[in-house]
Amino acid sequence: YHPDKQKADVPAGEVEERVQRFIEIDQAWKILGNEETKKEYDLQQREDNLTKEWPLHAQIYLEDMSWNEDEQCYTLSCRCGGNYTVFKGESKEISLVCCDTCSLVVEIL
Repeated sequence: YHPDKQKADVPAGEVEERVQRFIEIDQAWKILGNEETKKEYDLQQREDNLTKEWPLHAQIYLEDMSWNEDEQCYTLSCRCGGNYTVFKGESKEISLVCCDTCSLVVEIL
C-alpha cells in the first residue's frame, strides 16, 4: 500500500484506495506504536466490547464502592456473589468493570 511502491498501470481509483489504506495503517501504527496511546486504545476497545457483549448491571460512582487499603482497590459486591474491582492506578482510566465471576458489568460514573 505504500505510495512509493505503486505500479504505473494501477487505475486511478485503486491508487486512491491504496493511499487511503496506507494512511489508515500509518495512523494505526502511530497509536499502537506508542505505549501511552496503545493503553488508551486498548481500554477503549475493551469498553466497546463489554458494552456489546455483556449486560450492564448498574451505573455507580467510584465513591460508592468500598475502598480496600491493603490491596489499594475499590470493590463492589455483585448479585452473583462475585466482585467488581477497580485498582487505584486504573480508577481514572476505566469506566466499565466486569464482575470476576459472572457476565455482569457496572459503569463507573
